[in-house]
Amino acid sequence: MREVIEALEPKLVWKNFYAIGQIPRCSKKEEKIRNFLIDFAEKRGLSWDRDEVGNIIVRKPATPGMENRPTCVIQGHMDMVCEKNNDTQHDFSKDPIKMKIENGWVTAEGTTLGADNGIAIAMAMALMEDDSIAHPPLEFLFTVDEETGLTGATSLKSDFVKGRYLLNVDSEEETTLFIGCAGGQNTILRKTIDFVEPHADHKTFLLKVGGLRGGHSGLNIHEGFGNAIKLLARALYNLNNEFHFHLSAINGGSAHNAIPREAEAVIDVPSDQVDKLQAFVQKYQQIFRDELKFVDKEVTVSVQEQPKAQKVFGTTFKDRLVAVLYAMPHGVIAMSRAMEGVVETSTNLATIKTADDKVEMLTSQRSAIASSITDVSDKVKALGELGDFEVEQNDGYPAWQPNPDSKLLRICKTIYKEKFGKEPEVTAIHAGLECGIIGEKYNGMDMISFGPDITGAHSPDEKIRIESVKNVWEFLLEILKKIE
Repeated sequence: MREVIEALEPKLVWKNFYAIGQIPRCSKKEEKIRNFLIDFAEKRGLSWDRDEVGNIIVRKPATPGMENRPTCVIQGHMDMVCEKNNDTQHDFSKDPIKMKIENGWVTAEGTTLGADNGIAIAMAMALMEDDSIAHPPLEFLFTVDEETGLTGATSLKSDFVKGRYLLNVDSEEETTLFIGCAGGQNTILRKTIDFVEPHADHKTFLLKVGGLRGGHSGLNIHEGFGNAIKLLARALYNLNNEFHFHLSAINGGSAHNAIPREAEAVIDVPSDQVDKLQAFVQKYQQIFRDELKFVDKEVTVSVQEQPKAQKVFGTTFKDRLVAVLYAMPHGVIAMSRAMEGVVETSTNLATIKTADDKVEMLTSQRSAIASSITDVSDKVKALGELGDFEVEQNDGYPAWQPNPDSKLLRICKTIYKEKFGKEPEVTAIHAGLECGIIGEKYNGMDMISFGPDITGAHSPDEKIRIESVKNVWEFLLEILKKIE
């Protein structure tokens, strides 16, 4: 497959994209990709710096005649979301991504592809490598841990970046230029488990919800995809109406910025209610399929007998936990009044896990308006407090406020229309781009975000459209030629 991928146009970009796919780079574990990029720069005689958290910047002098142009920053993040299907054998700490081509798209076999944001790294490497490309002075800024906390961007020092034009290649719609993004915050609920002894005449089962599409909790939140944790909570809440049962574990979701695709609970049920449980599972699978048939028709609800549970949650603890999960808000809270069709505020019930003697759930709030982030986060907090949970709210990250009078935007719009014969869509994105943080740290930074078509980001359905990579690459080269 390597030869097939590297034969795609533009060859230099795809060659580097394939090479990146061979290197483990889950969030917070970017050592190998960072060392790879440093070695890549040194072999080409380019200077570089690294800061204390692991961000790196590589500098390339301007081509002859463009030395007096303003420095342009090409920016992307080194980490990727590491998600795989349950039936896929893959170790993200050492295994390469297995790429394949399907109907004009590059995707992966049962895992995330890493096009988010590997395509930015690949294009930056191509610019480092190809000395025939006309460009002003360039800085290539590669940040760490974008996907789990925007840690790299948040930790940037004021003297690390010199340029004041920034091209963020971390968007996923070829026809769109993004000039703003949502801010966000995480709210975490924790509770110490009240364990009791299981009933001797009970049997233990794994109740599982799966088969969902998942997706990015910002980019896809308005599409109504099923949330496996919410569906599982609904099933458990209604199972209480059928017969008394106990929980002994509940787990689901994978990351704060991913809509959960799978969730499961270990339940202890009376031995004489097993047939009723089986009928209940079939009933709710059909209910969920009917409700989600236009967006998540492959949803499954299953039950499988397990070894007998050694301890279970107390009834009061279980009932409060299930009630809080069932009532927890998820999805779009408000649409933008300023930009038609853009989500303004949302919240994602992202993960739940049972570990030792605690249950912990992670929720993620986003909004273009800072006060709305606080409002929704506090509603989640209030719900948690009603259930007697310990609640933690992090500091979050700022929104990127649109600047429709941006000089860089005018340049990009002109180039886009000349090249593609139509106006680009100009909008804001309901996701936490690093531009919001970078703009706060570097006064006067003129920024724009763009990228090729990517769908299914943060899920094993992730894919990138081959033709759009070529178009975005050529668009990027024109920007570098004409920026002044």
